Amino acid sequence: MTDELAALDATAQADLVRSGQLSALELVDAAITRLSRHNPVLNAVIHPCLERARERARSMPRGGLATFAGVPMVMKDIGGAEAGEPYNAGMNLLKVAGYRETFDSYFTQKLRAAGFISLGRTNLPELAILPTTEPEAHGATRNPYDTRYSAGGSSGGSAAAVAAGIVPVAHASDGGGSIRGPASICGLVGLKPTRARSSFGPASGERWSGLSAEFMLTRSVRDCAALLDILGGAMPGDPYVAPAPNRPYVQELGAQPGVLRIGVMRVAPRGGAVHVDCVAAVDAMAKTLEQLGHQLVEAHPPALDEPDAGLHWFSVVSCNIARTLAVYGQKLGREVTADDVEPLTWALAEGGRMLTAPHWLATIDYMHSYGRRLRSFWDADGYDLLLTPVQALPPPELGYISSTPGEPLRAILRAPPYGTFTLPMNLSGQPAIALPTHHTPEGLPIGTQLVAGYGGEDVLIRVASQIEIARPWHQHRPGIFG
Repeated sequence: MTDELAALDATAQADLVRSGQLSALELVDAAITRLSRHNPVLNAVIHPCLERARERARSMPRGGLATFAGVPMVMKDIGGAEAGEPYNAGMNLLKVAGYRETFDSYFTQKLRAAGFISLGRTNLPELAILPTTEPEAHGATRNPYDTRYSAGGSSGGSAAAVAAGIVPVAHASDGGGSIRGPASICGLVGLKPTRARSSFGPASGERWSGLSAEFMLTRSVRDCAALLDILGGAMPGDPYVAPAPNRPYVQELGAQPGVLRIGVMRVAPRGGAVHVDCVAAVDAMAKTLEQLGHQLVEAHPPALDEPDAGLHWFSVVSCNIARTLAVYGQKLGREVTADDVEPLTWALAEGGRMLTAPHWLATIDYMHSYGRRLRSFWDADGYDLLLTPVQALPPPELGYISSTPGEPLRAILRAPPYGTFTLPMNLSGQPAIALPTHHTPEGLPIGTQLVAGYGGEDVLIRVASQIEIARPWHQHRPGIFG
């Protein structure tokens, strides 16, 4: 039965509990069996909390009324704070200190209220910096399709757990592509929602100065839509909030989007190279969209070709890394030093500390003005969507995106092809979705990205549900699935 359950999305698993066909404990025990089988190979879940999960499942009656009553999932080990649970953020510093969070985030509270049961927390690169998950603290997370390759980053542990069929959905976050990249690499649906769609409270008003968004990795579009309805909306103390949808997102499933004008981008910003397999993914998706009746135009926002966008993103991240190390030093009661973190993390923090206040304000001004220039493609030029690759290269082998003490910035210098199409949407705050629509000749997944205008998750859900029917991806699974 565990293998049969692995093939079901969260909606289908919840239906079994709601109808009384299975108990929450049976769902959770089946997921724990799969976790025990696959996690020693994948290294996706680094802080299992299996007995706590069983206790929660036992307390749920058959026929639970919550939307996802009894459905197992996992939490990324940054954000999504859970009171009493380990919290490492990919850092050996926090691992050695045995640090545990003292509160539940609003995001966690909403997931629990919906009936989800967490089996534990998942692996990520230190402080979610890189597009691969290979932290010194916990080791590499491996791709279920081929364990020689990365599962992506920074939500690599979450992506591996869903792709292997351990759980149907997983918590994730995205500051430059950290939901969409792992979704592409592991063959999943990965939506980065509009800025401030979900709350970072009560601890923070925003993360990475507005670059980051928090959501989930799923295998189906209907799970994605239902989770948007559950996790979206303002919470007490939020400094700003995304525009409310006109109706629940689940009502967009199967709704006709009309004939959309879609820009197609087959080259990287500033004319950069894109791997032939990634171009093939875009070409195949473009053909599908044309068959669905949409109008495709070879066009992309001119702002994507601006040379300074990545540098300003880098400045924002560096300043935030410096601040984060200071915060953890306060929590632990001592100053964080270079010996406490990886070489790249320290180099970024040092760079952030060197930036002056006027430079910081200029960077924020650039980010806001860049967002307006980028969004004019939708707001003024009349495009409904932009189609791009998710990444400019296929999944990287483990060890490629890495640094050394002598070359602390090597990993970040090797990372740009894996964020060139995703990072700009973090600057602008627009929603974008990665869909698992292609594979390399060797069988590794490669996704494509659709970007909507600000607040346009409704359009993304309508079109993604169209594509899911036209080009179903659920039969494509790794050999170790279930």
